[in-house]
Parts: sequence; structure tokens; C-alpha cells
Amino acid sequence: MASQGAFSDEPLSPAGRLFIDPKTDVIIHVIASGKSLIDIDFAKSALESSVMVQHPRFHSLLVRDENGLEHWRRTKIDIDQHVIVFNNRLDKSGKFIDDMSQGFNNEDDDGEEAVNQYVADLSVSSPLSTDKPLWEIHVLTAHKCAVFRIHHALGDGFSLMSMLMAGCGKVEDVADHQDAAVPTVAQVKRAESKRGKGRDWFRLLGVISSFFKTIQYTLMFVVEFVLRNLFVCDKKTVISGGDGVELWPRKLATAKFLLEDMREVKKAIPNTTINDVLYAVISSGLSRYLEHRTPNALHDGLRLTGVAMVNLRANPGVQELSEVMKKDSEARWGNKFGAILLPVYYHKAGKDPLVWLKRAKVVVDMKKHSLEAYVTYRFRDLVMNLLGPKYVCLLYYKLLCNTTFTISNFMGPVEKITIAGYPVSSMKFNTSSLPQALSIYMLSYVGRVEMQLLVAKDIIPDPEFLAKCFEDALLEMRMATIGINKA
Repeated sequence: MASQGAFSDEPLSPAGRLFIDPKTDVIIHVIASGKSLIDIDFAKSALESSVMVQHPRFHSLLVRDENGLEHWRRTKIDIDQHVIVFNNRLDKSGKFIDDMSQGFNNEDDDGEEAVNQYVADLSVSSPLSTDKPLWEIHVLTAHKCAVFRIHHALGDGFSLMSMLMAGCGKVEDVADHQDAAVPTVAQVKRAESKRGKGRDWFRLLGVISSFFKTIQYTLMFVVEFVLRNLFVCDKKTVISGGDGVELWPRKLATAKFLLEDMREVKKAIPNTTINDVLYAVISSGLSRYLEHRTPNALHDGLRLTGVAMVNLRANPGVQELSEVMKKDSEARWGNKFGAILLPVYYHKAGKDPLVWLKRAKVVVDMKKHSLEAYVTYRFRDLVMNLLGPKYVCLLYYKLLCNTTFTISNFMGPVEKITIAGYPVSSMKFNTSSLPQALSIYMLSYVGRVEMQLLVAKDIIPDPEFLAKCFEDALLEMRMATIGINKA
């Protein structure tokens, strides 16, 4: 039985109320894999004393008062209810094999594919129980991995990444995990202004020009965003989803990249970022896939629209948990993000793969000049306060139905980490299913980027080929960049 004790109930944030609606219910999945077997008893003991379990959100129940309003209520944690252990090996379909010995004595060549399918099944058919705090960890001992399942109402990706990193250590500190240093996370570098004598007039002109660009692009993109919420939708293609597709069976595939390759490609065009390269890879890869599925059926320049979530905190990197947990800290815990629309245009393959990067940079530069993410964040809260969560959920769901895919991208640790003393060799994340047939999730870890592709398998039956389209797109851009450097 839940007990308040000395704590009073805390109301859910507007975004938290959005993510508990049945049509927009979202669970975040983080897959942490390693090379060694997991000691369950040690892992549970470490978890009980971890910063994650100590955080109020992770030992609070979701309750509703007599008026139907949702609140967080403190309760005691029973670790055994949250750590779910599976000893048997998974087959390629994500189902458990009865013979336990197969999980430990044989080389598991299909482990990643099997775990992917297991998580894909969770994304559709396995909601979190409200009888306990909204998180759990599935430990797949035979596959040497753990799947963290955390409800989006507890916090956004940046808050949860802060939580995870604050409870982790570096591999070299594994012998003394409790005192281990918090891992280093890649930070977003901001452009520094260059000052010089006699340049004040030009700087003033630049500020004025930037101000008017911000107004222009903000108005243009916000109007488009509102129209997308109401009735404007993408043309239907073989990768389009729609109303009810969030209930369809899922498949999950992984595309893998090297950050060094992306850094090499971004050198081809001045002032280009890793995000520009990722956007170019997605644009090129989707065009390749569509040409494969429906050759010569689509007109050149056909637009497909993606929805991307943007962190709005003052610190664009992952915050220290000690700052997040301070009551009056500016590094706010919870859900603080806006949404932007990212258009992708279908084009047949040309001679110059770097054309995709040039197009991507133009779009991203315009988005950087706009306040689209901030305005959509405030718009969501305004509708929530005036009309209630029902209408916010309807608008959000309609937006997903009117667009083609979702993108989410995070910078992860730059060095290998341990979780509860367990060395992690691979990290990936995704969420539960959405009405779109394609969702794209990217996380960097120790010089690599793993892109999870969650698809409705009756619409996109071959996500492995789609993953290869993305990998080939980056490879071609890299080869073109090397050719330019040699010339």
C-alpha cells in the first residue's frame, strides 16, 4: 500500500500528463550490452543504493485524485518488482528458448537481432504497471544485456541520460564503483564570436540581420507546425503510418556508424556539424530505400516530414544529477523539450553524394535561426492550461499521423562506462511504438553511433535493408570527401 509519509503529492507536469494518455503513452528503452555475465544479486544491491532509485520520481506512484488529476505519490521500492530476470536464450523472433544451456555454452551470433526483436515486442504489447513506480529493468542474462524501461512521464531523454550517467562509472574505476568518477559526455560546442577592432559596425549589421532572420523563420516554421497539427499531411508512400499504426507489430534493426567518419565528412563543407551529417544520411538513406521499394514511382522532390525533439535547457549537454536534483536549480529535471519539423526530400541518386550534405546544411541553418522549438514548447503548455491534456494529446497524435517519421538523437559517453560495476560495450535506445511506421533513434557511445530503426513490420518488412541504406549513404559521402581531400 502506497504511503505519503512526510511528503505531499506532487502534480504531474504538462508534458507528463501528455505521455500518460493511452494514445500518446511513451516508454523509453535503453539497451546496455556487455561481454560478461551479470551478477544479479550484486546488480540489485548496487541498484538499491544508486542515485536512480534515490530520485523521488523513481519511488513515486502515479495516482489520481477525486477530480481525476494525476499526481506523484512517494512509496517504498521493492527491487524484486522492478528487476525482471530472464535466464533463457532468445531466438531470432525474440522468443525464449527453453533449453537454458544454449544461452551460455554457444556463441550467440544472432544475439543483437534477437534482443532487438524482444524490445520491439515490448514496444507494442507491454505497458508499465501503475501498481508500482513507472520503471523496470529486464536482465537478459544469456545475452549479457539489460533493458531499462522508463516511462517518459518521469523525464525526457536528457534528464534520464543525466540519471544514468550519474549512477555510472568509468571502466578503469570498476574496482571501486561507488567512488567512480562520472563518465564524460560529449558536449555541444557553441560557435564563439570573433572580436576585432573596427568591426563594431559589421557586428551590429550582423545582429540586425540575425534578428530579422529569426522573426522570419520562426513565423514561417510555427505556422507550418500549426497546420501540420490540424490538417496538412505528407503524401502517402510505402513507409507511411497513420491512425492506429502504433498498435501494429514491430521490428527493430540497427545501423552502425563511426563518429570519425562523420567528422571526416563534415570537413567537406565549412561550418558543418555532426547533426548536419546525420540529417544528410537520413535524407539520402530514405531516398535509396524508397527507390528500391517503388522504383520510378515517386516524383523528384517529394517531401517527407520528420518530427524531431529539441532540448531547451540552458546547458545543451547532459546535466550533472546533483544540479538537476536541487530544488531551485536551472538545470530542471523532467520534460523540457520542444518539437521541430525536419523535411526530407526524395531524390534519385546523383553523381555527387555530398549534395545531400549541402541540402541538409541549408535546412538546419534555417532551423537554428528560428525559435520553433521554444514556441512549440510554450504552445503545448498553453493548450494544456486552457483546454486540458485531452486536446494536447489529440494535437500531438494528429501531428504524428500527418508526418512520416520521428527522429531523436543524443550524445552519449566518450569513454567506456560501467553500470553497477558491469562494463558496457554497447548502448542503444528507442521508445514504445508511435502511429508512424518509422521511428529513428541515435545514441553515440565511445566513438560509435548506433541508430535504432523501429518500424511497423507490415509496412516496412525489411528494416535491415533500410539500415544498410543509411550505412551506405555515409560511406559514399566519406569516400567523396576523401576524393576531394586528395584532389
